[in-house]
Amino acid sequence: MPPPIKVVVADDQALLRAGLRALIEAEEDLSVVGEAGDGAEAVDVALATHPDVVLMDIRMPNLDGITATRRLLAAGSRARVLMLTTFDADEYVVDAFRNGAAGFLLKDGPPDQLAVAVRTVAAGDALLAPTLTSRLIEEYVGTAPQQQLHGRLHELTERELEVLEQLAAGKSNAEIGEALFLSEATVKTHLTRVLSKLGLKSRVQAVVFAYESGLVRPGRAAR
Repeated sequence: MPPPIKVVVADDQALLRAGLRALIEAEEDLSVVGEAGDGAEAVDVALATHPDVVLMDIRMPNLDGITATRRLLAAGSRARVLMLTTFDADEYVVDAFRNGAAGFLLKDGPPDQLAVAVRTVAAGDALLAPTLTSRLIEEYVGTAPQQQLHGRLHELTERELEVLEQLAAGKSNAEIGEALFLSEATVKTHLTRVLSKLGLKSRVQAVVFAYESGLVRPGRAAR
């Protein structure tokens, strides 16, 4: 049996942290290795415990979750950050993705979604439904492409551009492979190269980049 997925829980509400810990530790394949009450503590705890996933509240005192995520990843942590938020239209969601978050989870969502979300993020997948991706992008990302970002598209091969476009449409690795007649392993290789070339840390960051650069426009389907 593989080792359990290690999780750090960061939220300024002690009762919520306790509830999240209980839900996580009820699963055989998940384990809480640390807790934090603010963003600064979350960075310190995560760097000390090397978790696979950090549950990070977006809004915390002293240091917010977005800044904490940026600092954590800049320090070399390989943890996947799953943002916790109260509202599905939180104005900070896209900022969180720009700073390296791998997905987000609503605090008032069904309890059984928590374990699924942690496993999804730990496996390297983004936690965003295609409809939610489109709505967030349309609401928070300008329709005019940023020219500096658009120029960086030239760093990608034609196939990498195709994979990025499919990813921005909300497709999974399997669906991208089916659309482009590629194996899932090959899709993963292309996505790894895309992230490396563009200096991005997550699939969701890549989706935001695809829209901000003008590769994909809100409402336009992938080829």
